[in-house]
Amino acid sequence: MLKCLEHLDAIYVACGPTDLRKNVDGLSILVKQSFGLDPFSKSLFLFCNGSRNRLKGLVWDRNGFIMLYKRLDGVGARFAWPADPVQVRDISRVQMDQILNGFSIDPPKGFSEITARDFY
Repeated sequence: MLKCLEHLDAIYVACGPTDLRKNVDGLSILVKQSFGLDPFSKSLFLFCNGSRNRLKGLVWDRNGFIMLYKRLDGVGARFAWPADPVQVRDISRVQMDQILNGFSIDPPKGFSEITARDFY
């Protein structure tokens, strides 16, 4: 593992799709302006494309940014990326591992209640 990832203070997930054509500068501006976070902090910022088969990570390492990239190659393979209305979520290392291995970090949802009004 990269040394810069061993001592992270936080891991953030940009919920919903991100245009991954953005480079280091574009993603760091997104972190600063859209999320109000410091891209130079000891934090890893994760972004996923609309097809949910690619992700980028951005982390500052003392004198420059490191960009991480993962592309899923399996047929129909998709990340279980959070799409909730929150723009950015602070997650744990365990949750990051879950995302990278195809698992959702959101609890499963049960059935919603059905009333008589739903039938008429």
